Amino acid sequence: MGRAFPGFEVAVLDPEGVPVGAGEVGEICVRAGNPGQFLRYWQQPEATADKVIRDGWIRTGDQARRDAAGNFSYQGRADDIISSAGYRVGPGEIEECLLSHPAVAMAAAVGVPDSLRGEAIHAFVVLTEGHSPATELADELRQHVKSRLAFYQ
Repeated sequence: MGRAFPGFEVAVLDPEGVPVGAGEVGEICVRAGNPGQFLRYWQQPEATADKVIRDGWIRTGDQARRDAAGNFSYQGRADDIISSAGYRVGPGEIEECLLSHPAVAMAAAVGVPDSLRGEAIHAFVVLTEGHSPATELADELRQHVKSRLAFYQ
């Protein structure tokens, strides 16, 4: 995504409004006081209050990482995060990993209710031409993801 537009103060914050470290995922927030900012939801004061966090930061609903040089990289929507066993997982990372396999044409990862973890991650794929659904391929795709992403993903 690059850097913030001049005149805008942008930060990557955790849910309590505290800046996260370089390379960590958090929510993109913009400091209030710029001319193009969000003001309020029409006749929804509670929804407006949820959008503004301490010290005048406004939540965008987008997740990102910020590197040591100050560049932002988009990670997905905040409401598109899967909470599994205390870990916050962006489905986009899993989908991109699956798409790097030659048998996968399209992929979608979703959270499904799980009594132990809160949410379990399930992935759905559309196979490329010449590949057919098979238990062996499903195992291969699981191993593909396991070997490239963090254990909790």
